[in-house]
Amino acid sequence: QVHLVESGGGLVQTGGSLRLSCAASGHAVGSYCMGWFRQAPGKEREFVAAIDTIGEATFYADSVKGRFTISRDNRKNSLSLQMNSLKPEDTDVYCCADTLDLTSDDDRRVFLPEPKYEYDYWGQGTQVTVSS
Repeated sequence: QVHLVESGGGLVQTGGSLRLSCAASGHAVGSYCMGWFRQAPGKEREFVAAIDTIGEATFYADSVKGRFTISRDNRKNSLSLQMNSLKPEDTDVYCCADTLDLTSDDDRRVFLPEPKYEYDYWGQGTQVTVSS
């Protein structure tokens, strides 16, 4: 059975940092593109960042570009999100997801950031709260 489990969330002050992790089990993530999304109750899911299967291509939402860094370690079957210069508007539940690799860089660029794209597996999420 496939599981994605996030960790690393918490309460931090404005300007602080957090590092989220996503541990995968039940499948080897080396063939999967992976992503981070965030969602607050009553709001639509929002794309945060995504990464290709070998970590060469990364994609970011404009709102986090320059502050967040996505990375992966296929040997450890894991995904990370380093979040710096956090703002109150970053407060959300952060979920990781993965999907079998797409066929081209153009497809990855178009589909991975799409919140409605049907990623194969999702984690339950970890809460990030940024106080002002």
